[in-house]
Amino acid sequence: MANITAAAVNELRQRTGVGMMDCKKALVECDGDMNKAIDYLREKGQKLAVKRADRDASEGCVLAGTNKDKTFGAIIMLNCETDFVAKNEDFINFTQKVLNAAIENRIADAEKVNAMILDGSSVENLIVDQIAKIGEKITISHYESLEAPAVYSYIHNGNRLATLVAFNKPGFDEQGHDVAMQIAAMAPLALDQKDVPADVIEKEMKVYREQIKEEGKPENMIEKIAEGKLNKFFKENTLLNQDFIKESKQTVLQYLQSKDKELKATKFYRLILGE
Repeated sequence: MANITAAAVNELRQRTGVGMMDCKKALVECDGDMNKAIDYLREKGQKLAVKRADRDASEGCVLAGTNKDKTFGAIIMLNCETDFVAKNEDFINFTQKVLNAAIENRIADAEKVNAMILDGSSVENLIVDQIAKIGEKITISHYESLEAPAVYSYIHNGNRLATLVAFNKPGFDEQGHDVAMQIAAMAPLALDQKDVPADVIEKEMKVYREQIKEEGKPENMIEKIAEGKLNKFFKENTLLNQDFIKESKQTVLQYLQSKDKELKATKFYRLILGE
């Protein structure tokens, strides 16, 4: 039986992030072989991942960012089970590391993020390592990317909410930041009214018609009043038509066009834990 030194245990801990006792056990089981011990801990993580697959992982970290020239951006939600882990610096740093690599490599979707090689291993395997280290279910529940002439991001304090927005023209960093914050604060459902799904519109109209009937309005007025309510819904819930939070006398679109008549936001994402 190999002599398991404190230095070997510490080295394994540094390489995996797993607790000292688990590292010592892995080295004992693998007769002191460092590489086999790493595989042993990963296998443990895989078994734990299967065991905890049905657990509720509703906590986590939400981050967004862009590359240096702001032509590509991404937003990610890495979920875990507890708020304690979500606030852990190592967990946040791991999320940031994955996001940075995804942006650097212009990764388009979550499947490709999981397959991405980082530090000599796939992100999927690195997540298994995190599961072995932390003991909780961990998963990338959301990942979106945007490529455009300009992309801007915003992360709200606490890493529970982040946004990403694309513009049709570069060079408007202040406006990009403002609109990314607008998305965080006002939670628009779509960019413009033409982007609101038909089933959402029909659901809203059904509610409005019922409300108007209950109010006793004439039958021939119901549709017209309902359409008026729908227009208000569009104004409150579509980004370009919302009142701009820094100056409510103008819409977001008017704010952008006051800087450049052709300037528009073209797409956005908003991720928040619990939704």
